Amino acid sequence: MITWITANIGTIIVSLILILIVIGAILSIVKDKKQGRSACGGSCAHCKMCTSCASSKRRTV
Repeated sequence: MITWITANIGTIIVSLILILIVIGAILSIVKDKKQGRSACGGSCAHCKMCTSCASSKRRTV
């Protein structure tokens, strides 16, 4: 088991870093959603989904 870990330590470290980045991104999205922030952050003028966006319900396009 130890030989397998030492042979694959680079892959293990990179995988752990990527997992932490994905978890951080998901937590950030959930936090923003709870605070009512929009995920797109752009202008709704040219968006095809502007009628279903939460931010367009608060203001007119």
